[in-house]
Amino acid sequence: MATITVPLTPELTAFIDSQLKLGHAKSKAELVRRALQKMKEDEFIKTILLAKYEMASGKGLSGDLDELVKGF
Repeated sequence: MATITVPLTPELTAFIDSQLKLGHAKSKAELVRRALQKMKEDEFIKTILLAKYEMASGKGLSGDLDELVKGF
């Protein structure tokens, strides 16, 4: 597992400390990992919603996948 060092503003440090006091994580590292995982999940959902919108707008692909690939 990689370790990184990130400078934080006093406000972010205070926020992290408050989240730990509220019991939202057991450590600063766990809190940051959970925040990054949430960000990753949000991006995944955003991608799905965009694809859904594109399909509804007629911009999606449909048909046989092997045939579609031949066009690229």
